[in-house]
Amino acid sequence: MNFDLFFDSAYLPYAALGALLVGLSKGGLPSTGTLAVPILSLVMSPIKAATLLLPIFVISDAVGVWLYRKDFSPWNLKVLIPAGVFGVFVGWLTASMISEQMVTLLIGVIGVAFCLNTWLRKKPQGLPTPSTLLPGLFWGSLSGFTSFISHAGAPPYQVYVLPQQLSKTVFAGTATLVFAAINLAKVLPYQNLRPYQMADLMDALVLIPFAIGGTFLGAVLTKKIPDVLFFRLVQIGLFAISLKLIWSARDVIHF
Repeated sequence: MNFDLFFDSAYLPYAALGALLVGLSKGGLPSTGTLAVPILSLVMSPIKAATLLLPIFVISDAVGVWLYRKDFSPWNLKVLIPAGVFGVFVGWLTASMISEQMVTLLIGVIGVAFCLNTWLRKKPQGLPTPSTLLPGLFWGSLSGFTSFISHAGAPPYQVYVLPQQLSKTVFAGTATLVFAAINLAKVLPYQNLRPYQMADLMDALVLIPFAIGGTFLGAVLTKKIPDVLFFRLVQIGLFAISLKLIWSARDVIHF
């Protein structure tokens, strides 16, 4: 067995932090997982980072699904899961034609625009936006597509679901189940486009404890954080991550 990560002290901290963030996101702290690829990209190529993290996402998903098996929105699952899987399929078909930087830029712009609109516009308080089919299909497909490209499906999901004002546990549980299905749908396409080597799987195995620990920690923190603070943290996290994504794609817009 070749546990490269275990013996690479310069590499392991970044990978362990990325796995922990993935676990936190599956435990109910949305957007934290989106930071994992950018963090690992500091020490490896983004493609290798995305490939390494997929098994971590899948393992964390299994724990998250068990934790939130009773807390989810059935209607959103019925719309977002098929749409997300379709988005993965589109990402697979267009992987060789779409610039990863362009997709990253699009995700960042959407996230920033959503947060600014939420914070700046005047609106009646306590009036949730009803969930509707066509927007759900659109944002769900975009979540699947961007998740396939760079594990960054959270911003489109949040743009659609946050205005519904679900309870924090239902919001977190729905996200966990939706992305569990999306990540499972990504396994065969990833293997087709970027075949896994045994060394990749051994590296991922080293990171599983960090991811599982993060999942349980995320679930505990989600239950303890007050609702208002929880959703404000989600929005702040979305805004910060979106700015990071825009900066990562700065070469597309030449600044």
